[in-house]
Amino acid sequence: MTSPGADSGLSYGDGMFGLVEEAARKTLADLHEQFGTAGLAAAAALPGLAAAVDQHAAAVRDILAWGVEQSAVVAGVVLLAGYARGVLDSARAQGWRTPAPATVPEWARADWVVLRLLGVCVLAANLD
Repeated sequence: MTSPGADSGLSYGDGMFGLVEEAARKTLADLHEQFGTAGLAAAAALPGLAAAVDQHAAAVRDILAWGVEQSAVVAGVVLLAGYARGVLDSARAQGWRTPAPATVPEWARADWVVLRLLGVCVLAANLD
């Protein structure tokens, strides 16, 4: 992906851009630890959950590709982490406090926020 400073010779590995990308990777790693590991394992056992997660991943991918101005000049990891933080912030502002489901049957009843965050985890796993 092209970095914001492509014309100036800067890259995401340089200075501030490197810090932003590092913070984004930490956000996505934390998200994967909290939701992704167990949720994606449950999706492997539940075809309906897998289909829902795939739909959410596709929706997030499309939002970031077509709905974010200047998205071509921002690293994918930064866009994805920003989107995930926005989902979490919005959900928490509306009172969402649901922890990740603990059992496979509970994953089958995961709410929209959890499914969206699992979609983010799928996309994050495919970034590198």
